[in-house]
This record gives sequence, C-alpha cells and structure tokens, in this order.
Amino acid sequence: MTILVTGVAGFIGYHVADALLARGETVLGVDDLNDYYAVTLKEARLGRLRERRGFSFYRSDVADRGRMEALFAGEAGIDRIVHLAAQAGVRHSLVDPFAYVQANVMGHLVVLEAARHLPGLRHLVYASSSSVYGANRRTPFAEGDRVDTPLSIYAATKRADELMSYAYGHLFGVPQTGLRFFTVYGPWGRPDMAYYGFARAIAAGEPITVYDGGRLQRDFTYIDDIVAGVVGCLERPPGAAQPVRLLNIGNNRSERVDTLITLLERALGRPAIRVEAERPKADVEETYADVDAIAELTGFRPTTPLDVGIPRFVAWFRNWHQPGW
Repeated sequence: MTILVTGVAGFIGYHVADALLARGETVLGVDDLNDYYAVTLKEARLGRLRERRGFSFYRSDVADRGRMEALFAGEAGIDRIVHLAAQAGVRHSLVDPFAYVQANVMGHLVVLEAARHLPGLRHLVYASSSSVYGANRRTPFAEGDRVDTPLSIYAATKRADELMSYAYGHLFGVPQTGLRFFTVYGPWGRPDMAYYGFARAIAAGEPITVYDGGRLQRDFTYIDDIVAGVVGCLERPPGAAQPVRLLNIGNNRSERVDTLITLLERALGRPAIRVEAERPKADVEETYADVDAIAELTGFRPTTPLDVGIPRFVAWFRNWHQPGW
C-alpha cells in the first residue's frame, strides 16, 4: 500500500517522507515547487528523496482539482495520507491573503473530497498550526481551549481546515488527525522562519529585527521530534465512533526569542546586531504546547531541547550555504 505525502518538498514533508521510506514504506510525494522561498532548497530535498527506493513524485498544486482527481483516480492503493502542503508564513498572509485561501482552504477541501472516495483509506493526518490559538492567554495551550480569535489570515485558514475536517468526519466517516504544529525548526528548514533569517543575518554581519526586546516566547520544536509524532499518529487512526481528532505537537516548553538568538550567536561564533521593534499585530506573545493528549496516544515525548537543536541546525546551515566553512 502507498502513503501519499503532500508538500513533500517542504521542510516537514521532506523529513516525514524520508522517515517513512527508511522503514520500507512506499511513498508518493506531491508538491508544486512554488517560489515562496528558494526553489533550489526544495529541489535539493526532493533530489535526496528521489534516490530512495519506494519513492515516486507527482508535481501538482493540491488546490488544482483536476490534477489531483487524476492522481487519485490512478492511485487506488493509497491507504494513508499525510497532508502537509500549504501556503506558510503568518506575516505574508497579510500581504497575499488570496494565496492562503487558495492553497490552505481549497487545497484542504480537494484532498478531503478525494480522500473520502478512496476505498482503502485508513487515516488522513493533516497539518494545522499553533496559530489557531490566536489571542489565547491560557498556557500551556490545550486542545480544548477556544480557538475563535485568530490574529492572522494564515491562522484563520488553518482553523477553517479543522472545521472542514470535522464536517467530513461527521458526514462521511473520514478518519483524520489534525496536528497543531508549534514552531518547527532544524536542518533543511524554511528560510522564511525567524531562526533561519537570524542565522543568515548573524553569519553575514547584518542586523536582525528583534520584537519587544526578545521577550516573545515560542515553543520551539525540533524536526526529529515532529517526525516521531507524525509517524506515531499515522499508525493510530481514530475509531469510527469519533473519526476526527485534534492534537498539539510541540516541545512542551516555551522559551524567549532572545534565548534563541544567544544560542545562534554561540553556534555561529558571532554576535548579533540587534534592531529593536514593536511586535507586529499578527504575532502572538507566546506559544506553549500541552502535549498530554499526543503522549497518551503515541507515547510521544520531545527529546531535543533548544540548546541541542540549534547547534545541529547551524551545522547544516554552514554546510548548505558555505560548504567547508
């Protein structure tokens, strides 16, 4: 049987597909290789996957209904789906909101509609986001908290995905797990993320913009821990009585951004040039994941603290940008 991984050339999609292939699964990857950030990085991830036995690739935008229907029509053996394709980036959603509705809402609907017609579908795991918690001030964030105060268009689209998934579970019994990711970082990461941008600027001796004096807090979650949680959930579909569930997946620890910057400075061997600024309206003050539910289901426990994960990222960063640096 085949596992479909959408967004396979993306940061999380690449790592999840790699882990699935390593254990002998057959993986069909889908990605449109858009230019939101450097396509060379996406192509490099994809190139590594193409070298693995059991991997095949289909280039498509998940919101392209015709191409996705053609894919599913020819791949009746798909029994599990990891749907990670999305337009990412909280702040960019204020610049181009239409791209987020198209990729995140329409793309999710296309996958849901195709999934419900798969005769052997066992489980659909999809990416939500900690951003859905919006203006929530109760920490740690728990799955039962209210999520009706999004602070960005991106967050609103991810909440819309959760609601559509609930409807498809109720109406058609599509077994689904939505994972609310908390600030994922690590090797092969996304250049638009703050930690990556900080590293690039510090290495180049350029200034970085630090909001609210570095006091903002994030639940930084290392990619290997994320992959372990995704794969663990994929193996445990919900039952027919309650076919849809939502789970946090994070490091279960909230740390200040200035701690992140200090660790980057140490790993890069250079001080950061800081420019202070006020927090943008789309940014929340803190994220912090309660992971009890996913731990109970899968045994998930994050094992990589920030002071271990950042040096690993920097080692990859140096090799990617300046081999032999």
